[in-house]
Amino acid sequence: MDLSNIMAISGKSGLFRIVSQTKGGLIVESLADGKKMPVFATHRSSVLDDISMFTYGEDVALKTVLWNIYQKENGQKVSIDLKAEGSVLFAYFEEVLPDFDKDRVYSSDIKKVLAWYNLLLDHNLITEPVEEQEDTPTEETADAAKKEDSKEAPAETKEAKSTAKKPAAKKAAPKNKKAGE
Repeated sequence: MDLSNIMAISGKSGLFRIVSQTKGGLIVESLADGKKMPVFATHRSSVLDDISMFTYGEDVALKTVLWNIYQKENGQKVSIDLKAEGSVLFAYFEEVLPDFDKDRVYSSDIKKVLAWYNLLLDHNLITEPVEEQEDTPTEETADAAKKEDSKEAPAETKEAKSTAKKPAAKKAAPKNKKAGE
């Protein structure tokens, strides 16, 4: 599921697809009605790829939450009324994401995620998230890199000191000749 070109804009309802980039911002198109509008740096906006949900452990990416809803609903729209009472929303969301942080995730957040899910489903944008292979080094390669860095650092320091001393010595010699004349 690629949510890197879908964004939410504070103060605007719904979601927006990034159409193009301009000198001062972006041009986006509403997923709800297809209207295009400019978005500037002063707008508070977030790309859905960057959003995650609070849990008692590590935060969970929004695309994982959306996929969990998709599986729970068998690829259909959410079965719960989006205007339902908070306790009903919390009970539903607990089935989707059992360890979500009930103190930091509000019922309004759940309503928003469920509304986004329905909108993304209407545009066939929900697919199984693919585990991305990160280019982060493993512990073994990180330890090896640290050892190499520590070996190289003193050598570079010695070279820098020796090259720094040589020009200073050359400059000092002519001064002594002038003083002796």
